[in-house]
Amino acid sequence: MSARASEAEVRNVVARIESAGLAAHVSRGNVSRGMERTVIGAVGEERGLEAGAFEAMAGVERALRVVGDYRIVSREAQPADSRVRVGRAAFGASGAAWLGGSAQDWSEGALRAAASKVALAGGSLLYAGGGRSHASPYHYQALGVADLERLCDVAGESGLGAVAELRDVRLLDAHLELQTAALLLPPPSLSNIELLREVGRINKAVILQRDNRQTLDEWLTAAEHVALGGNHQIVLCECGGDGQSVCLDVGGLASLRRRTHLPLIVSAPQAGGLAPALPLARAALIAGACGLMLDCAAWSDDEVAGWRELLADIAA
Repeated sequence: MSARASEAEVRNVVARIESAGLAAHVSRGNVSRGMERTVIGAVGEERGLEAGAFEAMAGVERALRVVGDYRIVSREAQPADSRVRVGRAAFGASGAAWLGGSAQDWSEGALRAAASKVALAGGSLLYAGGGRSHASPYHYQALGVADLERLCDVAGESGLGAVAELRDVRLLDAHLELQTAALLLPPPSLSNIELLREVGRINKAVILQRDNRQTLDEWLTAAEHVALGGNHQIVLCECGGDGQSVCLDVGGLASLRRRTHLPLIVSAPQAGGLAPALPLARAALIAGACGLMLDCAAWSDDEVAGWRELLADIAA
């Protein structure tokens, strides 16, 4: 839609789409110049509809046909970058931000240590979870209600927004009750269609993590499942290689930026310490990432200083 399109003109386009038996998905967001734009996606069997018929309607700036399994989240459907706000932080459309926390240890001590380092480095978001899950039944763990409550308490005391892992759809109500700032869906959740669809029905930011076990197409298709429910507050988070090696597909990030308008952040590799993680994080930002996710609970003083410099650059 045109930046000057009225609400009545938006409703007319939605009505035209629905009269043809398709579902209309309305997405509003600020583009890089600070101007709010509205994009309307028509999803369904579009045979018989022509883009030109919509371009003749009042308020429509451009209409095009998008094919493929991910239409709403594609760059074709929305050329301008999306911006997603999580608490006081904004990701995408010239908004750069980060979140810090603890991926595996959700004890009160670990969360308080992470919260103090996030606050010291000028951050506003504290997360828990989103780490590698063990296949062994003796080592598997997922964030539970008690862990979620502990995270929200620590984050609230530190003046930070809480971002928490969600693997089980049965815990979604607890997230809503505790008013977490965003949901963090780890890589295995990308194949949990029912979870993705339920998350798509709520009004809360979602961070979708991927590692090298999922392709870029699978990642974007998972995002489309969320967007189909009406929730367009989606942030993509690249976690790199699964294992102990320091690995981050920077070329894949650059390719992804051409394919989707969604904000993209990176979970900086922890293996190998600060020396390889900092340049990889910088490379990811150059390739188009708009933020970082940092496991900072066990940071040393040197690591705090090293990351603080890079985070100051992001904030600037």
